[in-house]
Amino acid sequence: MAASSLCTSKLNLCAKESSIRRISTKVTNVLMSRPMTKTVTVNTVATTSLRETKKPEIKPVLASVWKEIQGADDWEDLMEPLNPLLRDEIVRYGEFVSACYKAFDLEPSSKRYLNCKYGRKNMFAEVGMEKPGYDVVKYIYATPDISIPMQSTACGGRWIGYVAVSNDEETKRLGRRDILVSFRGTVTQSEWIANFMSSLTPAMLDPTDARLEVQVETGFLNLYTSDDSTCKFSQGSCRQQLLSEISRVINKYKGEEMSITLAGHSLGSSLATLLGYDLAELGLNRDGNNEIQITVYSFGGPRVGNSEFKKRCEELGVKVLRVVNVNDPFELPWSCSCYTHVGVELALDFFKMENPTCVHDLDAYIGLLKCPDMEQMSGDGETFNLFHKLMESFSSQEFVNDHAWPWHQAATYVGSLVQSLAI
Repeated sequence: MAASSLCTSKLNLCAKESSIRRISTKVTNVLMSRPMTKTVTVNTVATTSLRETKKPEIKPVLASVWKEIQGADDWEDLMEPLNPLLRDEIVRYGEFVSACYKAFDLEPSSKRYLNCKYGRKNMFAEVGMEKPGYDVVKYIYATPDISIPMQSTACGGRWIGYVAVSNDEETKRLGRRDILVSFRGTVTQSEWIANFMSSLTPAMLDPTDARLEVQVETGFLNLYTSDDSTCKFSQGSCRQQLLSEISRVINKYKGEEMSITLAGHSLGSSLATLLGYDLAELGLNRDGNNEIQITVYSFGGPRVGNSEFKKRCEELGVKVLRVVNVNDPFELPWSCSCYTHVGVELALDFFKMENPTCVHDLDAYIGLLKCPDMEQMSGDGETFNLFHKLMESFSSQEFVNDHAWPWHQAATYVGSLVQSLAI
């Protein structure tokens, strides 16, 4: 009886499972025959379209929206989320700045030590930028008028960046002739000291209107305006070289749609901001009755001037996009009290790294913009490698001339110097 009952139970269970399968099949058929919900339909249509056309997502043509991408509307509605076209342009200009580090000669035995390793015509190719769409038209040199203890010779002019102009093909893609100025960051002793010359001083860049209330950091202005007559590569101050060359290029392409793009990292971003203000204050960004848009791409840049400087930049229409790392320790503590940032901020957060030195590394900025979902970045960027070379150099020789310093040693030294001068 027990065996018979067990057999009957198994038969009943099998019948139920068979019935359930039939019901499940009917339900599935009914669901498949019904139209999908609106959300699923949109996704399905999009997926089908991508499979059929196999085309990537179409971005707006840069030539048609370049003014907005360059900040004509202060990047309104382009920052959150970050517009893909804007992201591409930030990365592109960041790589032009990175080229400064890659081309900078740090070999003490080289005849081009602390200058550019390559000639203008092949510089981009030598640093791995085969077809950037720009031609370098001038190298720029700068030197601060600073006396360094234990240094018998004056600070010589050092290669700080370059001026480049978009070629015809790139101009067509961009929608305008782009005049680019790219600046590297701090490397030499005198540049480090300039960073720490934290007092404010009137900019007074327009001889017809002093505007004493518009003030900037003394060190940045010193580096921008000081002249080194002994420099064998250039004539005049960094400022004179830049104003002369940009005016020449504007005159050459008179009548064309043009833009002026200034890009820099760290100290270089300060020079870029000063140059943008200077050009606008003097009215040099004009082609007849047409105003040429000035845009500054600042990577890890410090505050440059006071609130009146910020206000005047805004009045003049100088657009500044500041790409910053929220964990960058390079922000000097005293700058927050009397200095004010200019422009719109794009904050990145890449605190989780193998080496904390990378928090101020330009290539870390660029890498995160290219791959925003990455959680860690290794310390292998060009800026990081440059600092590594400086540290090796520091351990092997005495710095009695205007040689390169490792950043942490420079900070310690200059901090002590600033304190001693304040006593």
